Amino acid sequence: MEIRLNSLEETEEFGIKLGRSLRRGDILCLNGDLGAGKTTLTKSIGLGLGVEEYITSPTFALINQYSGRLPVYHFDVYRLENVEELFDLGFDEYFYGNGVCIIEWADKIDRMIPKERIVIDIEKGNNLNERIFKFSGDEARLDELMKELKLD
Repeated sequence: MEIRLNSLEETEEFGIKLGRSLRRGDILCLNGDLGAGKTTLTKSIGLGLGVEEYITSPTFALINQYSGRLPVYHFDVYRLENVEELFDLGFDEYFYGNGVCIIEWADKIDRMIPKERIVIDIEKGNNLNERIFKFSGDEARLDELMKELKLD
């Protein structure tokens, strides 16, 4: 599944819509180059989940937690030096917790993430604000989301 969004506004609208469709236990894995829009998408997803705090990238903290309709656990593993850092955080408790996990640079810790996940690979398009989102992962959950988002 692939969608193209042609502006920052379209990306924000999509993120809000996606956030409204997420449920407890969903794990979103965001991959893409620097500047692809992972944090921008995360902020919009947070809005859709009812997060009122300003979402920032936890690049140095590895994880930020936010309150909304569901707890939001926002990981950024870009600067992760070794997987032991994740064990020190008790990362698996977040994956199997009561909220939604959003993991930026998820491909760096792919083997540690449960297979029941939604992967969004983000690529820059032809113009400055165009983004291409490629979806993969848990087929059953992905199908449900695509129907809810009317993207099937």
